[in-house]
Amino acid sequence: PAARWRPASSRRPPPAGLIIDRIERLARLIRSDYEGVTVHLLCVLKGGSAFFQDIVEALRAIHRLTTQSYIPFTFDFIRVKSYSGTQSTGNVQITGIDMATLAGKHCLLVEDIIDSGKTMSVLVPHIEEHAGVASVKVASLLEKRTPKSVGFKADYCGFTIPDKFIVGYCMDYNEAFRDMGHICVISEEGIKQHAEGVDEA
Repeated sequence: PAARWRPASSRRPPPAGLIIDRIERLARLIRSDYEGVTVHLLCVLKGGSAFFQDIVEALRAIHRLTTQSYIPFTFDFIRVKSYSGTQSTGNVQITGIDMATLAGKHCLLVEDIIDSGKTMSVLVPHIEEHAGVASVKVASLLEKRTPKSVGFKADYCGFTIPDKFIVGYCMDYNEAFRDMGHICVISEEGIKQHAEGVDEA
């Protein structure tokens, strides 16, 4: 890996090719479940943006091979803040969208990782209560096996992983390592180096 990434890596979870293969399978499942229905994708920024982009590309590829004329998906972006350092706080802040615009839509939240599940266990009921959606589901690239879990499970999940802090593929530690094209478990060196955020000097 590039020299700037070495402090991040203690080991690598799934390689990029395996990630793309799993995303394409998820896209086929999503397409099947929403056959004939326009699904409204809600990209959870910032961490979910790489997963979102690859899901969109996979859905586009599927739609190009069909003769159906309905619009397969629309999308919006939403910001949800729940992390301080490596810990999910459970204090969820939601910004970036007018909930009224989601009324009547079949929404699919596209998230990078389900950690404790605290974020989604607040966000999903919030959307259901305040947006008047037709439905809301969650697609997550990763889902942790952790004793801190509140029991929330994504409707679509790429991989389940051990209780380690993951960076790369737009997932960060205090804004560092979003630029990595692969994902990995952050090392103690990486945590110490970026404990105060990214040095932009």
